[in-house]
Parts: sequence; structure tokens; C-alpha cells
Amino acid sequence: MKKIFDLKWVAIVTLLFVMSCNKDDDTFKYEAMVPVYMSFDEFRQPPKSSPARNIKQSGKIYFKDNYIFINEVNEGIHVIDNANPYNPEKLIFYEITGNVDIAIRGDILFADSYIDLIALDISDLLNPVEIGRIENAFPEVLPLPADARLPIAYNLFDRSKGVIVDWEIKTIREKGGGWGWHGWWPGMWRAQGTFMDGNMAEKAAGVAGSMARFMLNEQYLHSIAQPHVLKTIDVSVPENMSTTDSISTWREMETLFRYNGHLFVGTTTGMVVYSLANPAKPDFVSELNHINACDPVVVENDIAYVTLRSGTWCMNVTNQLDVIDISDIESPKLLKSYPMFNPHGLGIDNGTLFICDGADGLKVYNATNPLAIQSNMIAHFAEIDTYDVIPLGDILLLIGQDGLFQYDYSDLENITLLSHIQVGN
Repeated sequence: MKKIFDLKWVAIVTLLFVMSCNKDDDTFKYEAMVPVYMSFDEFRQPPKSSPARNIKQSGKIYFKDNYIFINEVNEGIHVIDNANPYNPEKLIFYEITGNVDIAIRGDILFADSYIDLIALDISDLLNPVEIGRIENAFPEVLPLPADARLPIAYNLFDRSKGVIVDWEIKTIREKGGGWGWHGWWPGMWRAQGTFMDGNMAEKAAGVAGSMARFMLNEQYLHSIAQPHVLKTIDVSVPENMSTTDSISTWREMETLFRYNGHLFVGTTTGMVVYSLANPAKPDFVSELNHINACDPVVVENDIAYVTLRSGTWCMNVTNQLDVIDISDIESPKLLKSYPMFNPHGLGIDNGTLFICDGADGLKVYNATNPLAIQSNMIAHFAEIDTYDVIPLGDILLLIGQDGLFQYDYSDLENITLLSHIQVGN
């Protein structure tokens, strides 16, 4: 039987190395990560705007009305005027503590801020105004730790001190057997994801990449509030947002995609489908299991495309593209799997499939024949480290470790680079 690699055992084994016992006084000593707090008063100050600046660490990407919004992980959002894709112009930076995800409907930008959900009026892009906030919308959200090998001292948590915004490594000493760290569970963290509105025809909302954790649908925002909880929030009145539904599951949810009245949820153990016939309360329809892996999903016509990847947080060593037949939405079937390097986000546009294959670059395929995708590669841009994409008809937006790239793919035989905004100085 194939064994699934589980990261919690890494921490346990590591702990055995870093923990020591003083036999004289029965004191256990070990290295652990302890929380760094920001007071609630400071944390809940309205977001500020500041002059445009260089992108230091790119995260999610969102597009609306010729503007590109790029998340600076845990710091805020870069706003870029993309009226001329050949020469995009950085306009301003929104300072939002603990921000990872973005969704926009009309003139309202919804963003996570660690444990809170906030609504910003951006009718004046240069002067965003907070008009709504749900405190503790995502109560279990924690920043990603810098060192995955060390345990977290959960027993030292004190939520009354404020919001956990960082970690520091300290030596912990405990009497009587130790183990006060209470385990190590990577599923607790809200890692980089992306808000995704899968229906580009809905003009009031923008579009994002496939690493979606927020997704707008009618007057509702569906959100992966924590790895095992899917929340639906009524955002019709941004000043008075309210939760209408909360679905708990044993699966660890990662990404969201809406298509044809259904919500497709990528989890570390498979794809789950919910009906949005009642948008206020999604209803389970079906599921398709796979091995443990990170897995964004996009859908076109009767085919779902899912990338599975390995990595520190994904607890898997397999890297592949799964092609799934969803013509019978109540019984999805795996058609074929293709080996990949380390696939992250992906996009599909009228039979053209774009895959961010990590450090192996952007790969473009003709996917009109789902059983022969790998043999129908159109282009391979191998010199960039890729994370996610947004296909917009003729223009492809790509975000990765090397920055923001825009490609013209109106002629698939001659895909050309239009512009590049680099990460760093």
C-alpha cells in the first residue's frame, strides 16, 4: 500500500532532535515558534494608501476595468493602471495588514486582513475608504511560519493580546514531560490563495486566478474561512455584511471556482462540487478523490482541469495535471493524468490551457482533445518562475516569483510578451 507523506511527522521527528531533558529536574527544553501579537486597536485601524512602490513578494492577482490588483503578501495591494498593456503604470499601494486575497464588485473591494473581512470603497482609486468590516470572520487564520521544521507552541497562545501577525523562535522549558506545544498542523494556515470569479460575463465583478479562496456570486461572497470551513457571506450591503451559511468538512479546502451554477472546490484530497441553486446556502453535489496534494481547479464546458503538486505544505510528491469529465455533474470521472514539473495555477480559454508549472515556466496547450493534451503543446516559456494566470480573451496576465508578465495570445502560433513588471528593486 502506498504511504502518504504527512508533514506533522516531520515536526515530531524534528522535535525529538531539538528537545532535550534535564534528568535532574525533569525539565524538557525544545525550540519552538511562539506568536508575535499586534493589538486589536492597532490592527483594526482603517487601511491607508501610500505611493506606488516596488513589488517585494507577489501574491494573488486580480483584474477589473483595466486595472490590475496585485497582493503583496500580508502587507496590502498594489494597484496598476493597465489601460496600455505594453506599459502598465503602478498607481498606488493599499496598506492592508495580513492581506492575501482580493475580490471586487462594482466599486467595492473585499479583502481579508488576517482574521477580519473588510470592504473598501474604491470609487476613487487613489483614496480607498473602509466602509465595512466583519471582525473574526476567519478566526483560525494564522500567518505562515518561516520554518516548517519547528513546532508551534500552541499552549502559549493568548488571543486576548491581539492578532497573531508573526512568529519568533524561542527555547521552551517545561516540567513533567513537555509536549505543551500540542502538535503541528499545517492546515491551520491561510497560505497564498486567490479570490476567483469564474464567470467573466458578470460585468460587475472582476476576475482572478485559479488559486481562489474567495469567489463572488450574485450578492454573496463564498470564502474558505479556514481549511475545513466554507463560509457564505451576504455582501449586498457592504456596511452590514453578514454570514448566511457555514459548511464544515473533514477535507482541507484550498481553492474555489464557479462555473455554470456550481461551485468547484479544490481540496488536498480531491475535488468537491456544490450546487449554487440557492446561492446563500451551497448544497453538496459530488466529489472525486485523489492523493494528498495542492490542487487548484478550472472548468470549461464539461471538463475540469486540476493540477496536483508537491511542496512543503502540500504533503505529496506527485506533480500532475488531472483531466476530469463532469458531463454528469453528480458522478465526475477522471479521464487522464499527465505528469508535470511542479504545477501551480492554471487557466482555460476556449480550448487553450495555460499552466504555471512552477520553476519550469509557463506552458500553453491545445486542450480541445482532453486525451492528447501533452502532445499538443503550443508554447513553453521556461525562463520564469510561475504562480498563477488570468486569461482575458487575447491578453494573458501571469504572476510569479519573477513579477507580472503580460502576453498577447491572439495568435497562438506567435504568443508575444507585451510587458513585465519585476519583483524587487
